[in-house]
Amino acid sequence: MSVMGKTADNAPTGAREYLTFRLDQEEYGIDILKVQEIRGYEPPTRIANAPEFIKGVVNLRGTIVPIVDMRLKFNCAQADYNSFTVVIILNLRNRVVGIVVDSVSDVMELTPESIRVAPDIESAIDNSCILGLGSVGERMLILLDIEKLMSSVDMGLVTTAE
Repeated sequence: MSVMGKTADNAPTGAREYLTFRLDQEEYGIDILKVQEIRGYEPPTRIANAPEFIKGVVNLRGTIVPIVDMRLKFNCAQADYNSFTVVIILNLRNRVVGIVVDSVSDVMELTPESIRVAPDIESAIDNSCILGLGSVGERMLILLDIEKLMSSVDMGLVTTAE
């Protein structure tokens, strides 16, 4: 039995909201519920021997937050820091992580019908971290499982056994 968009086992069946952001020419979407806040970019404190895409750490109200440059992680052609560059602060499994993106677009509500399975192609993103492709009008979003992406072994940021 369905009551107001929920099934009997309380799993949501309706639309979900995604924060959309740009990296180079691509537009991505992540679950809005994983987003803690959006901040302007400020250069982080570099950590020795960290992978190139981990820019360093910032102190966010007493919490040390690793900052990942998604443009470097996804092998974008350029990673310029300008007035549009922002850091999306994520709360993933009780771990706070920041991701640097070119710009934040908006919050979009997508129904299950507007999400298609992503084609199985070789890319800088592990296919298991792509939830699908969302389409709204002429816009096409690459929907990321940001928690899975940030907990992948090469990131070393979020452990899966918490």
